[in-house]
Amino acid sequence: MKLDDIKKLHQKKYRAEFGHFLVEGEHLALELQKAALQNQQLQRAELYVTAAYEHWQSPFRTHLISDRQMAQIADTKTPQGIIAVVPMPSTEQAVAASAASERAFYLHEIQDPGNLGTILRTLAWFGRFRCLLSPGSVDPYNPKVVRASMGAIFHTPLELDVELDGLPQRFPRIACLDMQGEPVQAAGFKAFDCYLFGNEARGVPREQLRALNAQPFTIAGSGAIESLNLAATVNMCAYELSR
Repeated sequence: MKLDDIKKLHQKKYRAEFGHFLVEGEHLALELQKAALQNQQLQRAELYVTAAYEHWQSPFRTHLISDRQMAQIADTKTPQGIIAVVPMPSTEQAVAASAASERAFYLHEIQDPGNLGTILRTLAWFGRFRCLLSPGSVDPYNPKVVRASMGAIFHTPLELDVELDGLPQRFPRIACLDMQGEPVQAAGFKAFDCYLFGNEARGVPREQLRALNAQPFTIAGSGAIESLNLAATVNMCAYELSR
C-alpha cells in the first residue's frame, strides 16, 4: 500500500474502502504478532518501520521508511517508529466464527473511544465473550480505540452495525443493565445469551427494551451519584459472569 493511502487510514471512510486499519507502537505490534499465530487473516498484515526497528523480528512483510515518512503516517505526535497495516475482519467472518460457549455483549450507540477500548480489553481478559456494536457506535478501528484496547482488539470477536431489533432472532434470552432490576450477583444473571448496554448518556430507549423483553439487572450502589461509567459497568458484569 502506498504511504499516501496509509495516511488516509486515519479516516473511517478510507478504512472501510481499503479494508485495513493501523496499529501503532511496539506493544501493539507484539500483540498483533501473537494473535497472528492463531489467525491466518492477520498474517497478511504489513509492517512499516524506521531504522530504530530495522532488525525487528516479525513474520510480516516489512518496509523500511524514514523518520519523516513515519511522522506523516503516524497518529501520535512522537511515533515510536513501528506501524502495522492490518486487514479488517468482516462481520460475516465474525458471525461464522461464533462459538456456542460465548456470551454476547451488545453496546448500543457507544460513543467514547476510551470506553470501547477498555471494554474490549476486559472482554479479552476474561475470554469467551464477543462484542456486538449497534449502528451509530464509535468505529472500533479508530486509532484511539485500538490504542485503548492494548491489543485486545485482536483477541475479541467483533460484529459491527448489528441492529437492536434483530437480537431476539439470534439470542432468545436477553438481559439489560438498568437502575431497577435484580442484582447482578443473583444466580439468574448468568442464564442469558446476550447482555445489553446502552449509550453513555441516553441508555437504550424504553420502548425498544420492552419490545426485546429484556430482563433488567442492576449494580447496587450507595446512590450518592447518578450512574456508573459504562466501561466500569461492563467490567463488573464480565467479572460476575466469569466467577
